[in-house]
Amino acid sequence: MEEQKYTKFEIARILGARALQLSMNAPILIKISKEELEKIKFDPLSIAEIEFREGCLPITVRRPFPKKEFIELKEKEEEQEKIIEELEEKVEEEKKEEKVEEKKVEKKVGKKKEEKEVEAKPGEAEELKEVTEEKEAVEKPEVVEELKEVAEEMEESDEKEEEEPVTIEEGI
Repeated sequence: MEEQKYTKFEIARILGARALQLSMNAPILIKISKEELEKIKFDPLSIAEIEFREGCLPITVRRPFPKKEFIELKEKEEEQEKIIEELEEKVEEEKKEEKVEEKKVEKKVGKKKEEKEVEAKPGEAEELKEVTEEKEAVEKPEVVEELKEVAEEMEESDEKEEEEPVTIEEGI
């Protein structure tokens, strides 16, 4: 970025504003020894000039242009804005990472719930039998017979699962 150049009018306005602040007991922004202060006779305008040369004045110059546009000359604020933007980007990235982690946790919780539901389903065969017995009064005997067959098959598969011990082969 180009070095900001102030006009002589802007410099006069900055020094005048800062000298007024210093005359109203504003703190001095740079370290000046007592000998130097005595040398310049505690003159607020001289102190403001020294601060201006050091570049530590927190004063912004706003230059108006046609079409209601403005350019604000800031010395250190632009650097601070860049740092703030970088920090905001990091925060956004961290939030995205947290959302991804939350989704992973939700998926794991959903899988565990499904596993628990699957474990609770072996008794479905008995429920189907009860339902088929209630449906016997229905006029469609073919559907009732199919339901009974499905219930019997499920019972047989449940019994087979209970009888067969689960073994894990070593060396997998």
